[in-house]
Amino acid sequence: MDSGLDTRRIAHPTQRIFTGRVVRFLEGYTREIAIGKPVLVAVLAAAGVGALLMLVVRAILPGSGGGARRRWKDLTKGPEYLVTPVRLRDGAGGLYEVELHGHLAQSAVHPADHVQLTLRAQRDPDLPPRIERIVNLTTGQLLTPRTATLWSHLGPPLLLQATLGILLVLGIAAWSALT
Repeated sequence: MDSGLDTRRIAHPTQRIFTGRVVRFLEGYTREIAIGKPVLVAVLAAAGVGALLMLVVRAILPGSGGGARRRWKDLTKGPEYLVTPVRLRDGAGGLYEVELHGHLAQSAVHPADHVQLTLRAQRDPDLPPRIERIVNLTTGQLLTPRTATLWSHLGPPLLLQATLGILLVLGIAAWSALT
């Protein structure tokens, strides 16, 4: 039985497509997505213009309450996602490690499953490559792990408000260009 504890011979795959058997899933941990301040400022500025329009709507239609606002500190702290290190063994018996970012169904991949992985190198060369796509050759499933993004972190209400603000500014600019 392979305990997966022999860390001296664990390598990181260098090829884009890796085929092998799952040895084990190590304990996962969370990692935070960095939020770019210029993007956040642009979204919040557009949302601020949309908020002005919403204030007018609330003044006209009493009882249309606004949602809870998030603070700047909460918005700049990026969303966290789960990182699960995965140990694999190729056909030649070599032991490799990759990272699974996000969540998969618990029954999607099990130890000893034969898998084909599509990998992508990470920015930090010391980190193992991350899994983009899994083809579980044992079950025939095609799996794509999903992580949180900047847009899911900001949320639909703020993004809709920013879109409304952009449309309002474009409408005013078009109207002023015509007159």
